[in-house]
Amino acid sequence: MSSKPGQVVLIGVAGDSGCGKSTFLRRLADLFGEEFMTVICLDDYHSLDRKQRKKAGVTALNPKANNFDLMYQQIKALKEGQTINKPIYNHETGMIDPPELVAPNHVVVIEGLHPLYDERVRDLLDFSVYLDISDEVKIAWKIQRDMAERGHRYEDVLASINARKPDFEAYIDVQKQYADVVIQVLPTKLIPDDKERKVLRVQLIQREGVEGFETAYLFDEGSTIDWIPCGRKLTCSYPGIRMHYGPDAYFGNEVSILEVDGQFDRLEELIYVESHLSNTSTKYYGEMTELLLKHREYPGSTNGTGLFQVIVGLKMRATYERLTQKPKLAVQA
Repeated sequence: MSSKPGQVVLIGVAGDSGCGKSTFLRRLADLFGEEFMTVICLDDYHSLDRKQRKKAGVTALNPKANNFDLMYQQIKALKEGQTINKPIYNHETGMIDPPELVAPNHVVVIEGLHPLYDERVRDLLDFSVYLDISDEVKIAWKIQRDMAERGHRYEDVLASINARKPDFEAYIDVQKQYADVVIQVLPTKLIPDDKERKVLRVQLIQREGVEGFETAYLFDEGSTIDWIPCGRKLTCSYPGIRMHYGPDAYFGNEVSILEVDGQFDRLEELIYVESHLSNTSTKYYGEMTELLLKHREYPGSTNGTGLFQVIVGLKMRATYERLTQKPKLAVQA
């Protein structure tokens, strides 16, 4: 067991189901170590079980199906170093199981549909990320996953996405305006009329002016840069790779956007890209590439998704160290 934390650092990871939260959490565990970090899935704060939701005609995305007061009280208690008696939502049965004791830890991650929805919970967070998958990519991903892993039919998958859409737009999508960082996954611009969605354009939207958060940049901070790194130092098969960096506005906030369109053929060569990125919060030259290489099998490792998940993880580590003034935390071997 890890030692009792002197301070609990609270991180929010928001996004729809199937948008890469579990992969991102695995990358965070690489940085903090599993003993050091406790993850709370906010589905546990569903106030209605599956049958009750069906009867009431609401989805799990609807705030009416969730107990935000309890969520706030318990997360506040954890942050203050108290142990909580957390409810458990059973995904297999769709029922609410007896609660479990959860002790505070150095890093507590709240992940799920609503970490940024309630202003009271939002104000407790030390750093937050929203994983944003565009409709075109989300449909392609969900169809691949649900048809392959769960044996669903194409029509059923599409119907379930469309049924959730109004609630998703009303209650989930709105949260991205509050996140410190948004990882946005979009269709590529490198292939005309691409339908496969295997090649992706990924943006790291970083809010400026967040205390203690230095935004990562390419070449020259505050400039607008378009870069095609393919050539002798980076192997790129069709359709190649394009990177972009520049200032922008996002929901009325000043942001810096880093973008990668395309995929990396050889992850080892990412050191070349890493050497042109600044403010990545790495501890040593090549750490970012090393973290990606450690789990090249993770989804998104060969495109901007993995790269930006690692950068956001490094930013979260930097936030932890700034708040606790403990610069000793190294990458877990």
